[in-house]
Amino acid sequence: MATSLSTDQLKLLHEGTVIPAHPLALTNDKSLDERRQRALTRYYIESGAGGIAVGVHTTQFEIRDPEVQLLEPVLRLASEEVERAGLTRPFLKIAGVCGPLEQALEEAKLAYSYGYDLILVSMGGLPSYSEREHLHRISELSSVLPVCGFYLQPSVGGRTFPYSFWKEFVEIEGVVAIKLAPFNRYQTLDVVRAVCESRRRDDVALYTGNDDNIVADLLTPYTFTVNGEQVTKHFAGGLLGQWAVWTSKAVELYEEIRVAKANKEIPLTLLQKGIELTDCNAVLFDVAHDFKGCIAGINEVLRRQGLLASSICLSEKEVLSKGQSQAIDRVYASYPHLTDDAFVSKHRSRWLHECKEATTKER
Repeated sequence: MATSLSTDQLKLLHEGTVIPAHPLALTNDKSLDERRQRALTRYYIESGAGGIAVGVHTTQFEIRDPEVQLLEPVLRLASEEVERAGLTRPFLKIAGVCGPLEQALEEAKLAYSYGYDLILVSMGGLPSYSEREHLHRISELSSVLPVCGFYLQPSVGGRTFPYSFWKEFVEIEGVVAIKLAPFNRYQTLDVVRAVCESRRRDDVALYTGNDDNIVADLLTPYTFTVNGEQVTKHFAGGLLGQWAVWTSKAVELYEEIRVAKANKEIPLTLLQKGIELTDCNAVLFDVAHDFKGCIAGINEVLRRQGLLASSICLSEKEVLSKGQSQAIDRVYASYPHLTDDAFVSKHRSRWLHECKEATTKER
């Protein structure tokens, strides 16, 4: 069943791009707001992103709960909007997959049925799984669609894995990328070193998910001595919750980083912008309260921009923390050059109108 990425998609994956983690648009009664769900996808496409990741942590894992059952519609709507856009450039549709092997296989097959290109496989929420069982699960899933591994930080449900695990992980033929989001420099190095020391180093693209260290990750050459030779690997791009907001500015920033790397000159202003972005991320992800408001923080920015009707989430526990709204006010005032409210304001009415028509037509 497994499909291969097209030549253009494979080139895009390895040369790098901006991939936002797609949020969930809900009405006040917590039902799916189809028009705004579609409009978010349009926003990411027209911002210049090279792909979207749907059904991931930012989309809220609760979409899979039996009483919710929103995984299928969110995958379908995003796929429909990408097709409706009629893009002439390569674009990556990535579906989040989680749960025990049987559940994960069903989710991967669902993604395959809707034309997704990759699956981003979470290894969180499986405390009984041994490392060997995790590796077997990845191998089985790669028979359905190419796999992007996912190192998720423990504070939001992930699990810590040693270097030895990643060394075996990289050798799985169906693994074509890894998103690193441990929010930890030591654990990030474990994965990059494992890739550099693998015979498949050129087959596996690295994407930062370290929302706390975006610019530095993308700028840094990671070099290791392998069999007496220097091997260097770079993060090709980012697959990030932070890039679910202010996406058109994220695309501009990414291009600025690409130019700096090509010129081998890193301006101090770019490093400063990295610190500014980390400051914004600390607020949006609610680091002050152990990430309790991380999804609500993203949704709040999209609400302020008029793309979402509210910042509401499926979980009663996922709300803005005390003082988080005021903190968002602060970073908005401090870093207006990182925000894209003007871009959204220019196009929002058209997106919502066209997506309303699409939703009505589908019904």
